[in-house]
Amino acid sequence: MEILAFGVQADEKPLIERAFGDQEEVRCLDVFLNEDTAPIAAGHEIVSTSVNADLGAAVLEVLAAGGTRMVAQRSTGFNNVDLDTAERLGMTVARVSYYSPYSVAEFAWALAMAVNRRIVRASIRTRDFDFRLDGLMGRDLHGRTAGVLGTGKIGEAFARIAHGFGMRLLGWDVAENPACAELGMRYVPKDELLARSDLITLHVPLMAETRHLIDAAALKAMRDDAILINSSRGGLIDTAALVGELRAGRFAGVGLDVYEAEAGLFFLDKSLEAVEDDTLARLVTFPNVLVTSHQAYYTEDAVGQIVDATVRNVLDYREGRRSENVLVPRS
Repeated sequence: MEILAFGVQADEKPLIERAFGDQEEVRCLDVFLNEDTAPIAAGHEIVSTSVNADLGAAVLEVLAAGGTRMVAQRSTGFNNVDLDTAERLGMTVARVSYYSPYSVAEFAWALAMAVNRRIVRASIRTRDFDFRLDGLMGRDLHGRTAGVLGTGKIGEAFARIAHGFGMRLLGWDVAENPACAELGMRYVPKDELLARSDLITLHVPLMAETRHLIDAAALKAMRDDAILINSSRGGLIDTAALVGELRAGRFAGVGLDVYEAEAGLFFLDKSLEAVEDDTLARLVTFPNVLVTSHQAYYTEDAVGQIVDATVRNVLDYREGRRSENVLVPRS
């Protein structure tokens, strides 16, 4: 029976087709799952979705009515899934609970270095044969303080790199990571971390408790010359409040691989359209801001692990097995 995979990127398609091989027949679509595209899944017992799929109640109802019984999400995050509705409809929902933390941590560092050393602006200048250094001065990160909000696997990987740079480490999380403590990380309240850190990076999941973790008050608590990096979930930052602080001339740099209203924008070509999101349009105009389109996870290693885990999830469903990746049913 054919599996329908939504939101498949061109680089991802051969990995998915090769991973499923002779075990399952899979059809890859580049369109994302939402209310408009959900009817395409009619007759498919299993669908696979990407991180920006809409798996709210309305979409799940359409999928269930069309015969879908299993959703295999190709991501760790699942804030886009209405789990209560899925359970009520008797659907199985699985995610990928683990993939290379280095992919995201290394990209977060790429953003940090790019905004600190003005790499994008320098590259644009040299393409125009403008070799001036005016406005390109950065700072040594050695000896400065990195604040890591969320010290799980990705936060730990980021902290190890920061330690290699010779930075002091501050951490905030619901539970301390002994590996981070061994690096010299000191766990402090969030407000203290924000006030004392030169570089702040977010590595926490998006849930009701963490939505707008970085709100207007948190932004004001940060140093005027701080660097803020978010490669986790866009909803962790109140973007409108961030724009307000940027307009006031604050922050040495901001690197965002995620955006709270990215669904319907990221992973798509909007270059020939007028972008109606005024907040995003304003955000990308600031010279100290770098926005990328949710690509931190996008390495051969991480995507390969995501695809392999998705295949295992499908096979587990077929054979009635249960793993830590299953979100629904809950018991």
